[in-house]
Amino acid sequence: MTYDLRAFTTEIEGHDGDRIEAYAAVPESAEPTPGVVVIHHMPGFDEQTKEIVRKFAANGYAAMMPNLYSREAPGASPDDAAAAARASGGVPDARLVGDVAGAQTWLRARAESNGKTGVIGYCSGGRQTVLAACSLDMDAAVDCYGAFVVVDPPAEHVLKVTSLTGLLPRLSCPMLGLFGAEDQYPSPEQTATLVEILAEHGKDFTHHTFDGAGHAFFAVERPSYRPDAAVEGWSMIWDFFGRHLS
Repeated sequence: MTYDLRAFTTEIEGHDGDRIEAYAAVPESAEPTPGVVVIHHMPGFDEQTKEIVRKFAANGYAAMMPNLYSREAPGASPDDAAAAARASGGVPDARLVGDVAGAQTWLRARAESNGKTGVIGYCSGGRQTVLAACSLDMDAAVDCYGAFVVVDPPAEHVLKVTSLTGLLPRLSCPMLGLFGAEDQYPSPEQTATLVEILAEHGKDFTHHTFDGAGHAFFAVERPSYRPDAAVEGWSMIWDFFGRHLS
């Protein structure tokens, strides 16, 4: 079923009580609906990720994407804000958790909420999805090729973060991982390490690695886009969230 929707930019309370920008889309339905926090990729609060937010609403989910770069460059274009965030080494982990918690609170407070929330992210947002799911009480999480979950970035990388291996035993919900066989970060070997760690701790982790796909295979505006992998991946996302958030 496809829903009419309403999309808008608003403000929410993020980490440390900061007021930050967020983009939301909600289905025009009186039925109880689940919520999904969408974590944008490193290029930021851009039109491509806003389209993903609307896609969730069209499929019956209230969705919200917090602008993780609100503080670095308020009012700037996505490109300029992303450049400012990269220059500072990326979004601090504690701040990310606080901003996602603010989006989750907004979604759960909706009169039409069914009380359940999931989280999904792409590239750097995939790592941040794992971080959020290990730090907050989530009902489901989808990691789309999140880099640096089980390894630290190389010294020369713009992201100044560390691996999340120490947090993985705290994963709070079932998680789906979607990866590309030709990706380097995460590589198939890193995905295998993630599978091993989560299995060791008895976590509910479903994953799929797509042959012929590399990083960012969902990104329709990039040469990395792989239609077959993306279509199959979306089918898996709908099935996964449908089972855990309904």
